[in-house]
Amino acid sequence: MSLTVYRKAHFNAAHRLYKEGWSDEKNLEVFGKCSNPKYHGHNYELEVGVSGVIDPETGFLMDFKILKDIIKEEIEDPFDHKNLNLEVAAFQNVNPTVENIAIEIWNRLRKRLHAKYDISVKLYETPRNFVVYNG
Repeated sequence: MSLTVYRKAHFNAAHRLYKEGWSDEKNLEVFGKCSNPKYHGHNYELEVGVSGVIDPETGFLMDFKILKDIIKEEIEDPFDHKNLNLEVAAFQNVNPTVENIAIEIWNRLRKRLHAKYDISVKLYETPRNFVVYNG
């Protein structure tokens, strides 16, 4: 029997969406107010899903405490109250769109979670705008 467990998390971060080499006008045309040269922030809400088979000995798919700690170490600590463009190496040359942030989160979790698990990342940039990435 396969099922999915979920853990929610939260982080606040600033970013700027822009393409280097484009004028401020062109960036504004493409990325709107998210291209503000002085950056802007979001209260990101994260839902991590881990799917697999329940361990018959423990009754767990996986220990929620382990998942909580991995999310804290890999996502909350490095992203929370950071300027993603300037302080997170993964976004030095990658535009920190909600899509790219979700992929980066998935990649960080994939490195830490056993290959027997499938992972899904649902990342809300606003209460009405979110992406889901499954790898």
